[in-house]
Amino acid sequence: MSLTVLEVAFPLVPVGEDAVGGSEQVLASIDRHLVEHGHRSIVIACAGSRVAGRLVELPAPPAELTFGAREQGSRLVCAAIARVLAEQRVDLIHFHGLDYISCLPRGGPPALVTLHLPLDWYPPGALQPRRPRTWLLPVSADQASRAPAGLPLLRPIPNGVRLPRPRPLHRRGFALAMGRICPEKGFDDALDACRIAGVPMLLAGCVFPWREHVEHLEREILPRLGPGRRWIGSIAGARKRRLLASARCLLVPSRAAETSCLVAMEAIAAGTPVIAYRAGALAEVVEHGVTGFLVDDVSAMAAAIHRVGEIDAQTCRRRARERFDLEDTLSRYLALYEHLVAVARPGSTHAREAVT
Repeated sequence: MSLTVLEVAFPLVPVGEDAVGGSEQVLASIDRHLVEHGHRSIVIACAGSRVAGRLVELPAPPAELTFGAREQGSRLVCAAIARVLAEQRVDLIHFHGLDYISCLPRGGPPALVTLHLPLDWYPPGALQPRRPRTWLLPVSADQASRAPAGLPLLRPIPNGVRLPRPRPLHRRGFALAMGRICPEKGFDDALDACRIAGVPMLLAGCVFPWREHVEHLEREILPRLGPGRRWIGSIAGARKRRLLASARCLLVPSRAAETSCLVAMEAIAAGTPVIAYRAGALAEVVEHGVTGFLVDDVSAMAAAIHRVGEIDAQTCRRRARERFDLEDTLSRYLALYEHLVAVARPGSTHAREAVT
């Protein structure tokens, strides 16, 4: 059965397999997988996105991100969805953004919503859509466990990453932290831990132009930089893979209840230990004492940096192959698409089969 799937991104962040955001990376991977398997993928995303299917391009994000820009982005998404549905048959709409609830069409094809973010970040009503044939999908067991009682969620589909070809290890002495620079990621704690441990650190990532993110950079990150502690901006592609493979460890001091962590999976797949806070699904991704260490504060993170020699790189790679293979994730998404399209057909009596 050939499908036509409309993938809908958060409108203020470009989509791509090397995007900064995890949801944008996941969307791009699904889009590519659909095209490679003979299906039609239509992606609604902002300018600068890179997709394998057809891109319905929204304007580039403004120079400063505000709540008003977010509302305007949602309006543009609604209009784009209406245009696509008026032009052609779509079998399924797949939403990836935070504000999806304001963009759901009243009728039309079934809708799947991947809940990429902590559940308490979603706007009121988002976890109780009244629209028929609308399903909510968590990305980890931890995230699903935090849902309100009785919320009908699909079985989680954990994220995965593209597994690198095994290469000889060339470890260098620096610790690495990588991702969006914002208060909830806690990179100020990572910088403090490396200062206490006396270990050099590279911070790789970009700052989205939300005012609170820029203020966090200026107040908490820049003053902590200095000899041995550098911010190198956003990285991607071969450079990203090279740094992940050569770091002594990856630090993930997140203060949010993470629903997943692609960069931690990528590090483990490269054979690099991960030291992370026990924040949400990070306790699922990082196996304490096997692929890294779970810690509770800056001082424990600093102490764990000196213990990474206890973690075996080959064990990390093996566990990544067993647990984080992107192809497994994508196969499960495609199977779910086919199932939801089938159960949404008029007269179907099997819709509950998809729900836990």
